[in-house]
Amino acid sequence: MRRTEPGGRSCSFGHGSRRRLFGHGPRRFVGGLRVRLVVTFVVVALLSAVTATALAYRDARTAVLQRTQNTAVNDLRERVGAVAADFDMPPDQRGLARFASKVSEGIGARTVVARYQDLSATSDPLADPDNRITAELRAAVRTGDGARFQRVEWRGGPYLVVGVPVVYADADRGTSGLEVFAVTDLRAERDDTAALLDSVRAGIVPVVALAAVLALLAAGTVLRPVRKLGRATRELAAGDLGSRVTVRGHDELADLARTFNDSADALQASDAELRAQEAKARRFVADVSHELRTPLAAMTMVATVLEEDADQLPPDAAHAARTVGAETARLSLLVDDLMEISRFDAGAVRLNESVTDLADTVRASLALRGWTDRVEAELAEGVRAVVDRRRVDVIVANLVGNALRHGAPPVTVTLAVEGRQWVALEVADHGPGLPPEARERVFDRFYKADAARTRDTDDHGGGQGSGLGMAIALENARLHGGTIEVAQRPQGGAVFTLRLPMGTGEGGEG
Repeated sequence: MRRTEPGGRSCSFGHGSRRRLFGHGPRRFVGGLRVRLVVTFVVVALLSAVTATALAYRDARTAVLQRTQNTAVNDLRERVGAVAADFDMPPDQRGLARFASKVSEGIGARTVVARYQDLSATSDPLADPDNRITAELRAAVRTGDGARFQRVEWRGGPYLVVGVPVVYADADRGTSGLEVFAVTDLRAERDDTAALLDSVRAGIVPVVALAAVLALLAAGTVLRPVRKLGRATRELAAGDLGSRVTVRGHDELADLARTFNDSADALQASDAELRAQEAKARRFVADVSHELRTPLAAMTMVATVLEEDADQLPPDAAHAARTVGAETARLSLLVDDLMEISRFDAGAVRLNESVTDLADTVRASLALRGWTDRVEAELAEGVRAVVDRRRVDVIVANLVGNALRHGAPPVTVTLAVEGRQWVALEVADHGPGLPPEARERVFDRFYKADAARTRDTDDHGGGQGSGLGMAIALENARLHGGTIEVAQRPQGGAVFTLRLPMGTGEGGEG
């Protein structure tokens, strides 16, 4: 059977009540992996439920309408054939009305319209079926030789209109010109499919809720080992090289846990090896320095005697004697500095703290090395702090000696109180200063800011340095809980600032 669709009319029902389940654009969900997993599960479940609902609605609606239209077509065709066998042609108005009534009685609660040329009769005059029979359907029935049907909507309700032409028993005579139309109300079928849609739609909520619960369970199963792995990673980063995770199963997460444990084992082995090598290196430096002290003491005595008698020696021998004395003194200083660095590395350095007047300590350090006339000192009086006086003297000697050797006069030393808890000692010079890359590495051991400088500052001033003076100064500052900062003066020159906590000492005027 061919289906005729009228122009300008709706051929289906129920679409007007369809709701938009996704009325907004996609939203960005921000959260952890658990949130993303749950959202993904819920979205997939929701899409699956909506798709299943749409498919179920479409199939149910198609099945109901197909069954209804097949029943209507078959009933009308059989009933018209039965009634038309005893019907006299051509009919009058009364006979046409009886024909419509008899056909209607045999096909149930359907309104039947019979047409013959200009005559028309209906089984139910109050039904007004003419408005539901379109011109397209009439033309299709008039020109065809079989049943035709069409779904129309009238006054908000769906209807199925079936039309058949009455043909003579003798096929050569063709159609009789009598046309019969049956109008079937489809509102009951529409309500049935709508009820089915509502019931399926109501099942979406428990399906989504169940999906959320399953997602939470799945997320917990997946994230539990991930959390353990993250905790072990944080412990490993914090220095606990013995941190491991328990491996369970043979999935990808288990493989990840095994890889983490293997990496941690390798890291722990490497760390142990490096620590052992570092300890050996420290012991080696300490042992060498210790073993050198005795021969150096003898060499120093000999060099001192040679320097005292240098004026009585020939010029070349005198120069050699003075050079040996200077190099011996530098070597002795280097050994002392190496011993000091070794103690810092081994954590064997302890402070001998006491309440100390810092201004007196700085003046004594400058006077001991003969720098009083070469340095401008601006020292706040009465500044007292709990420090190790000897180590503060070492810091001052290195900072001022560095400024005198590599800077340009005048060199200024300023002591002041910062706030209530800190004291600052600033050593500035008027030389070329330090480039940025040198400022970043000036406290490195054996670092030379200028390749032309073959000697660094020393711990005690006067002679040439060991190359460890600034590193020792920083270690001493850190031992007090302080620090040393280096910067470039706007007017030119470098400025080193020592900051120390005052401890329980009482600060004077700043």
